[in-house]
Amino acid sequence: MNTPASPWSRLADAGAALATDAVRRGLVVTRPDGSEVAIGISATPITIDAAELVRRRRLAHLLSTAGVKMARLAVASPMWRGLIVDGLSPVERAFVEAAPQGPTTLATTRVDFFTPRVGGLAALELNATIPAMQGYSDIAAAAFLDVAGAVAGVSADVVAGWRSRLGENALALWRALVAGYRAARGGHLPAQVLLLCRRHDPQISELRHLARRWVAQGVTAVVGHPDQLTLVDGVVFVDGRAIDLVYRHLFVRRLEEPGIDPHGVVRRLLLQSPSTGTLVLNPPASQVEVKSIFALLSRAGDDDALAAAAGLDDDERAAIRAAVPWTRLLRDADVVARVKADPDGVVLKRAWDYGGRTVVIGHDRGQPSFVERVRAAWPDAGDDIVTGRDWPGLVALASADTRGGGFIVQGLVDAARVPQVVCTPTETRAVDAYVDFSLYASVGLDEDPVWGGVCRASTSNIVNIVGGGGIAPLLLEDVAAEVAAALGALPR
Repeated sequence: MNTPASPWSRLADAGAALATDAVRRGLVVTRPDGSEVAIGISATPITIDAAELVRRRRLAHLLSTAGVKMARLAVASPMWRGLIVDGLSPVERAFVEAAPQGPTTLATTRVDFFTPRVGGLAALELNATIPAMQGYSDIAAAAFLDVAGAVAGVSADVVAGWRSRLGENALALWRALVAGYRAARGGHLPAQVLLLCRRHDPQISELRHLARRWVAQGVTAVVGHPDQLTLVDGVVFVDGRAIDLVYRHLFVRRLEEPGIDPHGVVRRLLLQSPSTGTLVLNPPASQVEVKSIFALLSRAGDDDALAAAAGLDDDERAAIRAAVPWTRLLRDADVVARVKADPDGVVLKRAWDYGGRTVVIGHDRGQPSFVERVRAAWPDAGDDIVTGRDWPGLVALASADTRGGGFIVQGLVDAARVPQVVCTPTETRAVDAYVDFSLYASVGLDEDPVWGGVCRASTSNIVNIVGGGGIAPLLLEDVAAEVAAALGALPR
């Protein structure tokens, strides 16, 4: 994979047009009041060889299936159950207790990777609750190729050819949903589909993009909210329309908030049997995404007994060894001692949290972002702990903190910054950014769709879209070469 900056200078000159087109398509974050903020789009694409993309896609699939297996073991095990379940919210815990074996089918998961300066790919975590950005990734790639084609003066047919060779994550997700629905409903196809989210969800524009792409496949697909739903004999109705399939983009813990699910329809829907009524193909899977599962997967790479107990096969263990950095529960004395002695080489993460809010990178001690996260996690901590001057004290505090399932520790992935030109409708700026590489997968389908990935770029090494990151278009190398040649700047 490479990220050439200079061949794309003509796209950087058209940065405002690129960003404006991306915003028009839905590359925005929606605020609680309904207003929208542009997500930056890079004029510097990330490129990957087709064979390498296939390899990474396989890694994501194997890590996802391994995560589902490990979660099933952990919930059933007296040793691990409390570690997983006690960190969940009450409603999340209720779903786990109602279905302790966990989900057998997940239409989509997402594995987030970094590329270290030295060595292969490093998988940082597994997303299984509402893995997002399928739409954002497609929007970024389509806007990039359309604007590049316009700048280069090529025909619409040429641009359409570029886009078709890339594929779409939105359509891969649709194919996964169709495959899961057909398997559960005797070969029938869904006709009425609901994309469920809360009102003014930060990523509602992405869901609207997905709905438009699915409508183009010949179904009725609408974005709706819990307060619009009724449930009759297991069937969800929206505005009098019976829904066959629900795609859930709603954190289960949100159901505990006042006004989110006023009639309890979503909770009842998620608790009912998947064999009748409206089907939800991304059911609650909090126990799979809890970061403690990733720590157990890392350990299973070397622990034959743990791997056997979870039912991991040779391919899954090989994927773990190849891609999962050293990750452990921050509770055993030897692990705690190792972390205290090596602040520059580790990252602390609360096991059940999201958005990077409680990710503490030891190497960043004293920096404003470090102080902010430590103070958010432990408001009463002293200045020496908050700044990281007392690193052993901070580690001791984290190891004793059981909220959200406690903390895990992960070896720091030394990822290099790469040149990016990030554009919004009002600004184009060159930055050296961290770029992650996330890949989608499915679990439990007879045949997985051809998934792609998404790349986020950020000046922070904790990359997050809602927190200010941007999207870098992901292109196959052969497509990127043709685009660059059309622009008169073939990458060397």
